[in-house]
Amino acid sequence: MDAQEYELITTAEQLRRAVDALQKHEALGFDTETTALDPYRGRLRLVQLAGPDGARLIDLDRFEGDPAKSEALAPLRRLLAAPRPVKIAHNAKFDAKWIMRHLGVEPGGLFDTYLASKIIAAGSEEERHSLEAVAARYLSETVDKTEQVSNWGGELTEAQLQYAARDATILLPLRERLIARIKADDLVRCAALEFDCVVPVAGLELAGFYLDQERWREQMRNVERKRAALADELQEMLAAGAAQGSLFGRADINLDSHVQLTDALKRLGVPVPDSTRNWKLQPLASKYPVIACLLEYRTVQKAITSYGQNLLDEINPVTGRLHANFQQIGAPTGRFACQDPNMQQIPHAPEYRRCFRAPAGRKLITSDFSQIELRILAEFTGDQGFIDAFNSGADLHRMTAARIFNVAPEEVTADQRSFAKRLNFGVVYGIGAQRFSMMTGLSLAEAEDIMRRYFASYRALDVWLRDASNRAVRERQIRTASGRLARFDFDPADKQAVALIQRNGKNTPVQGSNADILKRALRLLHNDLRDGTARIVNIIHDEIVVEADAAEAEDVAQRVERAMTTAGEEYIKRVPVKVETTIADEWTK
Repeated sequence: MDAQEYELITTAEQLRRAVDALQKHEALGFDTETTALDPYRGRLRLVQLAGPDGARLIDLDRFEGDPAKSEALAPLRRLLAAPRPVKIAHNAKFDAKWIMRHLGVEPGGLFDTYLASKIIAAGSEEERHSLEAVAARYLSETVDKTEQVSNWGGELTEAQLQYAARDATILLPLRERLIARIKADDLVRCAALEFDCVVPVAGLELAGFYLDQERWREQMRNVERKRAALADELQEMLAAGAAQGSLFGRADINLDSHVQLTDALKRLGVPVPDSTRNWKLQPLASKYPVIACLLEYRTVQKAITSYGQNLLDEINPVTGRLHANFQQIGAPTGRFACQDPNMQQIPHAPEYRRCFRAPAGRKLITSDFSQIELRILAEFTGDQGFIDAFNSGADLHRMTAARIFNVAPEEVTADQRSFAKRLNFGVVYGIGAQRFSMMTGLSLAEAEDIMRRYFASYRALDVWLRDASNRAVRERQIRTASGRLARFDFDPADKQAVALIQRNGKNTPVQGSNADILKRALRLLHNDLRDGTARIVNIIHDEIVVEADAAEAEDVAQRVERAMTTAGEEYIKRVPVKVETTIADEWTK
């Protein structure tokens, strides 16, 4: 590859001249080089900014004092914070975190080529989104990342400087190609939504979530004891089905073995389905105590293996908090994914959530959208039954039960409401009669009858769901409220594949629009909280957790509700958007 033109900036005067030249451009390639992956345990070494006239590499090691306060670096901080020029970065969240942590400013006007590539890919699992892959796909250029893992803490080599300049410079033509595709695919609104969310997510990751370590250890000890007791009880139940007891005592089975478990359950007369997965066994739990015990054992076992000591190992030694990695487009629907650790799968039970608390003098504000996916469904379908229930403030599940069981709302039983609730939420995921039967323990005929009455009551909903599923198969794509695109690649002769696409056709617009609303809420809330001490510390699909000073908690709670409601109302017009909030010392609902 040809040598890359660059200027290494090491003095205040050089930086001033460079910023004067850079700020005249419409867009700049933007990158950073750091001495670690964790902004709390490394140094920000280089900031690279590239215009059409070449790249400038600012070596922060040459500027004395705290970079966030250095007067010599003030022009750089102003340039990065300004909405223009546009700053083009690949995986901008990484660079944003380092800039926010070490320079004390939020980068403005971001265009993220990584997110743009994922948006355009529309859920395709074939495409990769590293800078090497995206540059090869859109520019037919090779990007050598060898120097990425080199030592950025010492004297910089010419190879390192060339690499740093090239990574920033290539982003300029890459953005042009990506913009053309974004416009051609009608993804401008979706892209803007995602780019606006980068800084709030960077702030969320920097803030971290406080875990009370002693409470967590106590909870894990309790869970270990419970697991041991459940395992013993389960082994006793399963051994009761053996024809002869072992001469050497109880013959325990491997509770994680599908074959051994199936054999033992069949000996007890349990009609074991073709799989021992939890959702297949769930309908049997009310009739067979051994199944109920097995499911409870698995819940406890998962909590230990998925979290346990693992969560404590993830605590940052500098901050004493958990700083998870939130993937902004973690699924084709646009939903977030989370890892290291996965904060979105912490069990909902109070004994787990109480371990996450606010430090002294602070409070946790937990706000979640009430039945947001059903409200989105009401918006999309225009079904008058859904709309009337939400607008009247009535209990949608009770009203649904009254319709399908043909009773007055006040006469609806707890079981009838439970059936209606499962069905209301189930239709979002394209549930069929067989799955509903398994979920509820009803016979297939009973489940089919209830579903027939359900869709007879909500005819517009039925029409929309059928149309969405058919359109997904016919057009091989579907969109969310922001215009986010999900494409489907399948064999039309494969009935199972077609059935999956039909379910995705119903689910993706609803679940994806939920993700759109959450991302818009994060941006609005981040803007509102920017100048205060309150910080977003966790998100779970339709829930936002904020940590704030105790004296400001009530005011912050109102701000959270306002941001979430405003975001919802940008997409939902026919029914009210409702947000439920709690203020507590611990993470609670």
